[in-house]
Amino acid sequence: MDLLNTLVDKGLRRETPTREEALAVLRTTDDELLDVVAAAGKVRRHWFGRRVKLNYLVNLKSGLCPEDCSYCSQRLGSQAGILKYTWLKPDEASKVAAAGLAGGAKRVCLVASGRGPTDRDVERVSDTIKAIKEQNEGVEVCACLGLLSDGQAERLREAGADAYNHNLNTSEATYADITTTHTYADRVATVQKAHAAGLSACSGLIAGMGESDEDLVDVVFSLRELDPDSVPVNFLIPFEGTPLAKEWNLTPQRCLRILAMVRFVCPDAEVRIAGGREVHLRTMQPLALHLANSIFLGDYLTSEGQAGKADLEMIADAGFEVEGADEVTLPEHRAVRSGGACGADSDGGGVCGSHAGDAGVCGADSGGGDTCGSHEEGAAAPVSGPRPDLVAVRRRGAGTDLAPNA
Repeated sequence: MDLLNTLVDKGLRRETPTREEALAVLRTTDDELLDVVAAAGKVRRHWFGRRVKLNYLVNLKSGLCPEDCSYCSQRLGSQAGILKYTWLKPDEASKVAAAGLAGGAKRVCLVASGRGPTDRDVERVSDTIKAIKEQNEGVEVCACLGLLSDGQAERLREAGADAYNHNLNTSEATYADITTTHTYADRVATVQKAHAAGLSACSGLIAGMGESDEDLVDVVFSLRELDPDSVPVNFLIPFEGTPLAKEWNLTPQRCLRILAMVRFVCPDAEVRIAGGREVHLRTMQPLALHLANSIFLGDYLTSEGQAGKADLEMIADAGFEVEGADEVTLPEHRAVRSGGACGADSDGGGVCGSHAGDAGVCGADSGGGDTCGSHEEGAAAPVSGPRPDLVAVRRRGAGTDLAPNA
């Protein structure tokens, strides 16, 4: 296929494809899907080999957000039965983070619901960053706290943060349809502040909110222009109790095409499969590793993910390897630009780059996975269509007395 040959050549040269080429990837047929995955896989392997970076989410403050993001279980007016708690103490957060690091994660993503942090909140998170870094040598820390005020990114950097996540989520043209309490421009400004402070910028999207192919291409091209080191791709989790609860628009094939398109447009960025992979990719998750080089380990912010052990087995069975703490995630030209520690990674999604159906202002969660199943024992689950049985509210880890899933 001439299109795919052209996209591979451009990806290896870090050349931007045309909008028409990106749209064409989303419009390929199921018969062409494996060819698309193979082509994007060549670009992924050129820049990242067969390594998979593991990231771990710590939800520092859950629920009760004043923002009205339609996709989020923590939003203003949400009826989703999620965990609600105020700020974790630094030692509590460090203990939760340690579980993810013991499971193989090299980056910890610290997330807090809300419009944006107060200066006191930045101080709290700074203390948490220091506690985690003191107890875990070489760990990367990404913060995802919402919209930043002047000087806050610099304070997080001084405290030891390596990266900052703030997702664009959808196209500028449709942003007001999903959120009215802040603007698309507000999000762009926060990503720019992170960049300017010397933090590795992490910014991505949420697919499955009813957007068009053109909207998806618009947001990914906007991300390319912002040039984050990490691009988390979230797939909406339609949480009951949120305005988008009935939006079940994704298939595994659609998710793979979206990931391939992101890889072609952002060939040398860390592409992370973030919230919603268990719910929408399902048994196709291993195939998605040929497109993305990063995932979240275990649970998300307010929903359950696949068991951590299952994540590790999936990576090994698919012929990939977990990226070691001593390995640099990003290609050399990005690692140098990001200053080493962050350059050795990029973040996520969520929250540190990854929200979907469960994201707050930050963007990093969604749930599902083999630990969730809620259909009756012995009942046959549908092969396609809505799968609310795969969505389970997180009831372990941060904010509970139960051990985290890592």
